[in-house]
Amino acid sequence: MKTHSIKFNFIMNALLTLSSVIFPIITFPYISRVLGVRGSGDVAAALSTVSYFTMFASLGVPTYGIRACARVRDDKAKLSQTVQELLIINAVTTAVIYMIFFGCLAVVPKFNGQKELLMVVSISIILNTMGMQWLYNALEQYSYITVCSLSFKVLGIILMFAMIHSPDDYLKYGAISAISSYGSGIMNFINMRKYVSLKKTEFYDFKRHMKPLFTFFFMSAATSIYLNLDMVMLWLMKTNWDTGIYNAAIKIKTVLVNLVTSLGTVLLPRMSFYIEKGEQEAFKNTVTKAFRFVTVAATGMMIFFMIFAKESILILSGDAFLPAILPMQLLMITLLLIGLSNITGMQILTPMGQEDKVLKSIVAGAVVDFTLNLVLIPRYASTGAAFATVMAETIVVIVQFIYLRDILKGLLKNIQFFKIIAALILGSAGAILLKVNMNFDGSSTSIRLVIMAAEAIVFFALYGGSLLLMKEPLIMEMKDMGINMLKRKK
Repeated sequence: MKTHSIKFNFIMNALLTLSSVIFPIITFPYISRVLGVRGSGDVAAALSTVSYFTMFASLGVPTYGIRACARVRDDKAKLSQTVQELLIINAVTTAVIYMIFFGCLAVVPKFNGQKELLMVVSISIILNTMGMQWLYNALEQYSYITVCSLSFKVLGIILMFAMIHSPDDYLKYGAISAISSYGSGIMNFINMRKYVSLKKTEFYDFKRHMKPLFTFFFMSAATSIYLNLDMVMLWLMKTNWDTGIYNAAIKIKTVLVNLVTSLGTVLLPRMSFYIEKGEQEAFKNTVTKAFRFVTVAATGMMIFFMIFAKESILILSGDAFLPAILPMQLLMITLLLIGLSNITGMQILTPMGQEDKVLKSIVAGAVVDFTLNLVLIPRYASTGAAFATVMAETIVVIVQFIYLRDILKGLLKNIQFFKIIAALILGSAGAILLKVNMNFDGSSTSIRLVIMAAEAIVFFALYGGSLLLMKEPLIMEMKDMGINMLKRKK
């Protein structure tokens, strides 16, 4: 089976991630203005709530499946057996979870009050199971994943502008959001026969998957607590208005996190393959590059969007969402934290078979998040939820760094932090100077877009240019890669 280079896979995944950036930029300003704070908050809360049921139905397969299939991807018989076993397990858990879901709709008052919306959004549970994204990631079929996912995102954009015209269309928005995010699962299910056989094997060994599946499930469950619990607790403890405000901040943070962690999705199957083959040097070199990417990309985006949080909220959501500025600024800190924990957890500990340590770190973060949410949300609402999330992510990073302290001592010394900090200072100074001389508040939306684009160009040109002049290794490698591509074209 042909596998592309990490660079090719990263480019494909970057395109997919970029679509996750462009999609909200195109749709969210329209949706937030048509549905308003309450309508968009209702849908966001419903999506977050259903995500818990999706997580339970998945039972750790999305992450474990990548590792399990990557290790046997060169043996079609073993790969087919592994896929069949995981798919059967997933089908059973999905059926059980749907029964529990409909039970909750009947007995939980808050669920019953949003019964129609929750039922519409729940289509994502079955589509997620059918999607088997873990198989395509394990086989590194990123070109297929990208084309298929982009097709459904484009369909979602078309449907959104064609069908949503008033606050009463929030049910349609829920359905379109679910289909655009998970609709590619239908195509994935049909297409999988190109890679595996569905002919029943002589013996199914479900038992071998149980321990790692439950470990990865608990990791996923704990992660979901501090990724989605803030939104759900706001919905339960405060008002729909609060969830709408927080959703505006979360939307921007989620888009940027996807960009920062895009490399991790590509690297997990490759890292698992390196560990299986005993290629330690290749493993360490790849991890070092991942750290460079995260520190350069995450810190740049973090600082820029903290400085221009107000501008981002006004452009994407409008004046009604201005209370989301402080929560957004706090959440920007998690770009770096999540980027780092994605490397230490998903790219080092997980391929090494030490997912139990990842689980412990995530549980620690989840406990902190739940406790702080409980204390802070009643008084500080969305700002309290944002602060709790930052603290949770900090705990996760600290615990994982402690576990990997011996390995990281050798790897982190290759990261040139001084150069990154110096470049950030220069980029921030230039962008702020431009900001204070621009009449952003008094301008139309189109002019605001132009102003912010100019501010972004100035910031990232100064930031990237400084790193290039100081010969930061990642930037130099990107420069060399660009030069080589130009030479090939000639």
